[in-house]
Amino acid sequence: MTLAIQTENLVVCYRGHQALCGLNLEVEAGEVFGFLGPNGAGKTTAIRVLLDLLRPDQGTARVLGTTVRDGGGELRSRIGFLPGDLRLFPRMTGIRALQFLEQLQGRPARSRQHVLQTLGFPESALTRKVRSYSTGMRQMIGIAGAFQHDPELLILDEPTTGLDPLVRQSFLELVRQRKESGATVFLSSHVLDEVERCADRVGFLSGGRLPLVDSVRSIRARRPRTVLLRYADGTEQEELTSVPAEQLLADIDARGLIDVEIRPASLDDVFGTIVSDEEATR
Repeated sequence: MTLAIQTENLVVCYRGHQALCGLNLEVEAGEVFGFLGPNGAGKTTAIRVLLDLLRPDQGTARVLGTTVRDGGGELRSRIGFLPGDLRLFPRMTGIRALQFLEQLQGRPARSRQHVLQTLGFPESALTRKVRSYSTGMRQMIGIAGAFQHDPELLILDEPTTGLDPLVRQSFLELVRQRKESGATVFLSSHVLDEVERCADRVGFLSGGRLPLVDSVRSIRARRPRTVLLRYADGTEQEELTSVPAEQLLADIDARGLIDVEIRPASLDDVFGTIVSDEEATR
């Protein structure tokens, strides 16, 4: 197994508080990995360590086979990064901002036009100043900047902030395309529904720890389902159950039953359970 990201026992402290508490994380090359957690869980801190913007108090981090503190500009040129607090120079035009990022990346922006077209960014707006852009337009420029040089690894922190639903769909299509090309996508988000639709595996970060890493399918399979039974007399019965579907159907009282609805646990349900369990153990 080739790893695109590997951390070992990462500890980061801020004024006596541990933002990361011995974080061990492995992301396989070529996968889309959803990095989930509430605000303050340590997601952005972990990303800053991966980019060597922050040195941990303990532990090591390797990205694309290189220890991040030794990788320098060569390693960063292989990474596409979208920060959660994206800030662009307001007096630059959109196209100049992308050209500036291209210069920093040190690689040609071969995919710039494709990314902008996929997102539906109006070509005429590229010559306007960034300060005139809406939040969504600025975010699209940020996404284009991260994707434009076809990086081997994309690290995206809350990438769909400010995007309307149609543009979010287009963004997910870009993620799928990069995965098909062999790139790795590390997607930090609290929009669980989007991660559920594009990720191969997810990791839930809570309180600087990673209590669960697994595939979306496996997580759903072992979590409770919501079962809603509707009867001819107008009554409804709803319950949570973890029993296999075959046993569930065998146990249902079928007298007067007119409809059965079984909903798998969403990542929202899973996440809520994990955070509750984590808080209960502190």
